[in-house]
Amino acid sequence: MRIRDLGIRIGRGTPGPLNSITDVPGVRVGHHTLAEKREGISIRTGVTVIEPRPGLARLDPCFAGCDVLNGNGDTSGLEWIREAGLLTTPIAFTNTHSVGVVRDALIEAERTSATGQYWCMPVVLETFDGLLNDIWGQHVTAAHVHEALAAARGGAVAEGCVGGGTGMICHEFKGGIGTASRRLSAEEGAWTVGAIVQANYGRREALRVGGYPVGEWLTEVPSPFARREAGVPGMGSIVVAIATDAPLLPHQCTQIARRAGVGLARAGGGTEYASGDIFVAFSVGNHGLTVADYGRTSAPVTTLHSVNPDYMTALFVAVADAVEEAILNALVAAVDTHGHAGSFAPALGAERLIRALELAGWHPDISLT
Repeated sequence: MRIRDLGIRIGRGTPGPLNSITDVPGVRVGHHTLAEKREGISIRTGVTVIEPRPGLARLDPCFAGCDVLNGNGDTSGLEWIREAGLLTTPIAFTNTHSVGVVRDALIEAERTSATGQYWCMPVVLETFDGLLNDIWGQHVTAAHVHEALAAARGGAVAEGCVGGGTGMICHEFKGGIGTASRRLSAEEGAWTVGAIVQANYGRREALRVGGYPVGEWLTEVPSPFARREAGVPGMGSIVVAIATDAPLLPHQCTQIARRAGVGLARAGGGTEYASGDIFVAFSVGNHGLTVADYGRTSAPVTTLHSVNPDYMTALFVAVADAVEEAILNALVAAVDTHGHAGSFAPALGAERLIRALELAGWHPDISLT
């Protein structure tokens, strides 16, 4: 189930064929999901990897940029993106206490494929799943990361309670992984923009769908945070990866990363101190940016293409729409989840969402644009 399956359209743009980040040529996504119980301990976590191109990213790096709306979170590898403007590894999503093991596993994957001495600084982003998951158990292992890498494919992307999103909560409903895309018109450049989110943020009453304040009609649904020891509504975070085949330079990648915050705000997020809202964007539109390696040398000059600044607006709109829809896809795809220490996160569910939309004034014949 996805948000468009309910007849709900977000924005005026046209999605790609899959309405997924994998609509951007060469981008691949892989998950490894941990959903099990061991000796009374509930494990609800995992890892999701996003590969910018097939094969080793360092052999055909992408220009990249990043932005932080609120920094209550942790990452690996963003300083190198800020400095060099390059993405030279896959991007991974996981839980807060597993950033280190995921980073180390990605380094190991690089080492086993290297022909010479080389350094790498993998990009790993996190959100906190400690309500539904035994996060102190640090159950994500290097083997799980390697399995996610091996599972990376183009095509449709599983959403909701999968991969790094397995134990995540969004607007006090079960959240997780969501993705969406937009295909620009020929007049706008005919490029594709795709987004994938790990949504784990937000208060119930703030949730908006297509501008309708549905969260205000959902406050009677029991919250996962109702128990005192569970924390407070809104604690969590959201991380976003954005891909495009528009030929962008690093500063332009940073610009489109920043617009992820617009899509987040439309869905009702971006205002919580306890949320780490961190965004990464990359472009596959240029080649020949090979980083010098021991035994390899890059050319001293590379010919580049760059989107004319006058055409950036359409890309900004596409990013905002794709991120907003990806968040809603994560919510719609997720299912009721029982977790650690008796915790429970209810799914938003199609019937519940439609009812809240109707109470907020929506009708199927009224466009949400």
